[in-house]
Amino acid sequence: MRLKRLGSLHQSRLSFMRVLTRRMAGDAWRFSRPVFEVDAQGVGHAVYTAQGPERAYSLIAFAHDLPDDQRSDRVIAEAWDATFTLFDGVPTAADIARLEAEVPRQEAGRIAESELSLSRANRSVRLWAHVVEALAAGQQPDPAQIDAVGYLMRTTAVYGSGKFGAADRDTIAEREEFTVPFQTEMLSVYLIRTFVRDLVEHMARAKGGAGAASLDPALARRLGIGNSTGLGMAPFLINHPILFNNWIIAREEAIARVRGVPVAKAAEIALFRDLLERSVQSANRWTSQHPEQMRKLDALHRDLKTLSARLAKAPLAAPYPWDRLCLWAETALSEEGQELLASLILEPYPDLVDGLAHCMADSNDAAFRIDGAMPIAGVRTLLERSFGWAGDLDWDAPENCARAWYVSEEKLEPRMGERFEEPIAAYEQPLAPARDAALAARDLAGWAADSPVAAFLLQHPEHRHTIRRAQMSRVAPYGEFRDNTISDRLLPIDMLRAKLSFFGATHFDPRSDRWVRICMYAGAPYPEDLTPETADHWVYPQVGG
Repeated sequence: MRLKRLGSLHQSRLSFMRVLTRRMAGDAWRFSRPVFEVDAQGVGHAVYTAQGPERAYSLIAFAHDLPDDQRSDRVIAEAWDATFTLFDGVPTAADIARLEAEVPRQEAGRIAESELSLSRANRSVRLWAHVVEALAAGQQPDPAQIDAVGYLMRTTAVYGSGKFGAADRDTIAEREEFTVPFQTEMLSVYLIRTFVRDLVEHMARAKGGAGAASLDPALARRLGIGNSTGLGMAPFLINHPILFNNWIIAREEAIARVRGVPVAKAAEIALFRDLLERSVQSANRWTSQHPEQMRKLDALHRDLKTLSARLAKAPLAAPYPWDRLCLWAETALSEEGQELLASLILEPYPDLVDGLAHCMADSNDAAFRIDGAMPIAGVRTLLERSFGWAGDLDWDAPENCARAWYVSEEKLEPRMGERFEEPIAAYEQPLAPARDAALAARDLAGWAADSPVAAFLLQHPEHRHTIRRAQMSRVAPYGEFRDNTISDRLLPIDMLRAKLSFFGATHFDPRSDRWVRICMYAGAPYPEDLTPETADHWVYPQVGG
């Protein structure tokens, strides 16, 4: 649970995008585009409906003619190239008219319980122009340019779970298709990708007329949806320790199950080797200008060569080949390579792994309530188990408390500032669990071991959140970072990558230590090609494809 390792996680069989595509293919979801009313300037709206076994969901997309000087990925932006909502059902004309007045305004507007998500996206201007020009001329775009960017549009926010009037998570959590976390958001992005492909082809036809070409399906599959993610996402993992624990523990259980396989069958070894080779292809398409990510990419390229050489010399023979490979990797590979290997060994074992996705939601409401009768001795034990390492830090040293988390008044989004350079300490949010645990342990020092913690909290209510977290650790052993979240050495991008890897994101490209660009659904089949055969390993690009 060190941030450096969590910041090296990769997508896996348990990533939410892949869970969704497997479910939609397995349940034979049907897709349609009942509405596409977009003019030659690219302005209008469209509806994409996904029909599951019991319910339908519709992406309502609004396309806008955005001047270049208004295009911004920052959360304070007020206009975008496209805006979206995921509608619960099939919208009527009245629904579309209502949403047309609200969705383009995003935070300034209001949606209702019939909407499950709210999102927006901007074009990648140069690649968009290149693709439109090429298709309009009856040609295909340059694959190198497609691979260099990876997407035609990037989302700057995908809101759900009650934000801005959308349906609360509790209203849909019991639906079979949404029991796994973030499925409404993943469905939104999947349908957005289809709309973006259709829109760029529409713009090419508007420009080139009858001679315009459609995007070659193989090139289209290489295009994902980009995303710009900043500090607003980072505190989520701190604020949801049980949920994050469930993600990590499901992954750890999956890895343990596979490492416990005594003999690997020939077909399982063949799939692993194939996906390893395809991972090399993916790594070759992964670029970044961020110094830390460039270092990690260099290490990953070396790791892939080292792993391939190991497999050539030491075949995956019994006993326990996956366990032996992981033990070897602990000293032979970097953390980046170790975590990619941990994901790869899961691939041949859907029967061992895939069911764990249904254990990843947070349904333990009782854990949020403080057990006031717990003796002080029990609380001390829990604090030591999760935060014992924090007692060794000097929390008065500037380097250990250099940062402070606060909420921006303008956008109501989390931000991180420099404690000793900005007047923000008075607005600090409780996002330093390690420091707060050390302070609580200090104040507990004089209390009798058999005293109930309720008595302590009556005198020290400032420690309620820390005692709650300590008690949560009884059901969430992986709920806490083993790192200082206000240190001058903190890289928030590690938190972002940890969360985004569980979404299924690839090709992480930090633009600073506080925000990152990623790609979602690159390689995935579009709705017309989604089958059980295409629904799973799409994230690994075909060699030479």
